[in-house]
Amino acid sequence: MTPQDWSAIALTLRLAGISTLLLMALCIPLAWWLARGRSRLRPLAEAAAMLPLVLPPTVLGFYLLLAFGPHGPVGWLTSSLGLPGLAFTFAGLVIASVLYSLPFVLQPLLASFRAVRQEELESALLLGAGAWQRMRHVILPSCRSGVLSAACLGFAHTVGEFGVVLMIGGNIDGVTRVISIALYNQVEQADYASAHQLALMLLLFSLAALSLVYWLNARQKNAEQ
Repeated sequence: MTPQDWSAIALTLRLAGISTLLLMALCIPLAWWLARGRSRLRPLAEAAAMLPLVLPPTVLGFYLLLAFGPHGPVGWLTSSLGLPGLAFTFAGLVIASVLYSLPFVLQPLLASFRAVRQEELESALLLGAGAWQRMRHVILPSCRSGVLSAACLGFAHTVGEFGVVLMIGGNIDGVTRVISIALYNQVEQADYASAHQLALMLLLFSLAALSLVYWLNARQKNAEQ
């Protein structure tokens, strides 16, 4: 393991941690609105949120690169405000990761929120609990496994991203070079021994993350029976 490999690992963990926190803060209210709201826009909003499931990551990365570039709307806005651009920066990677990992966090939250019994919500409402109190003391505790699964999937998916981060972040050592990009570089250089180390690390991490998700889901099912 070279210093560049350790730098890529540290950057990947930092990216995944920040992205997961942002995803949870965004997806919990969004999932509740999609699960329980009555707006006619819900099907369209859910389809848009789930689009990264079928959209090639390079397509999303390409349009983000255009938007973040100097002639794009986001690039023009940041330039007019005197702020640095987002293309080929860590901040740009965070935004791209949040958008691309959104459905992987949203799906388990939606499933959990749709399973919440209406009787529990009505009882809390009769006891005078406000919206925040119901969310904190009734909804989230009853959906604990779904929330943990969502966080685990969001983190793991961000760790394994390649196409989006390559398009929007490039390959800058210590800035945007994450594990998947470092692995790609090693394969290009025919350094298969080093590539094997990183690939095996990602494989074991992915297996552990999925095992945790399935264990949480099984535990939730057993608790409901």
